[in-house]
Amino acid sequence: MAKEILLTAQGLKNIEDELDYLKTVKRKEMADKIALARSYGDLSENSEYDDAKNEQAQMEARIADLEVTLKHAKVIDESEISNEHVHIGSSVTVYNQLLEEESKYRIVSASESDPENGMISDESPVGKALLDSKIGDKVTVDLPNGTQLVMEIRDIAR
Repeated sequence: MAKEILLTAQGLKNIEDELDYLKTVKRKEMADKIALARSYGDLSENSEYDDAKNEQAQMEARIADLEVTLKHAKVIDESEISNEHVHIGSSVTVYNQLLEEESKYRIVSASESDPENGMISDESPVGKALLDSKIGDKVTVDLPNGTQLVMEIRDIAR
């Protein structure tokens, strides 16, 4: 049995919206692009056609990935999330002792992660370390580059 994929309600909506866009808009655009490239003549020496077919294959792979995610998705009821422990869906304020600064992260599933916007995966080193921690806890994170971070949990919110 495939692993259950936990998603926030917003994460589920984002995946559904992307899938709908790919199936309804992008597929039509790709078909038009392939038809145009095909009109250029000999397909054996037609790089535009090859590029369009490769782009189509990547899009279809993305559609398949999104469909698998939705098939195994379980939406987290954020109203049931406790502010006493860090869970998927929690917003966590931490003090990074190495950088001597506060940061705020939202813990999400890997399919929702967007580190540039503070949304980190529960499977990332920082996300794993923060899970199940409480306010006041100090967690140590071993980063892939060998650096060790010590972070103190300052706040947990929904």
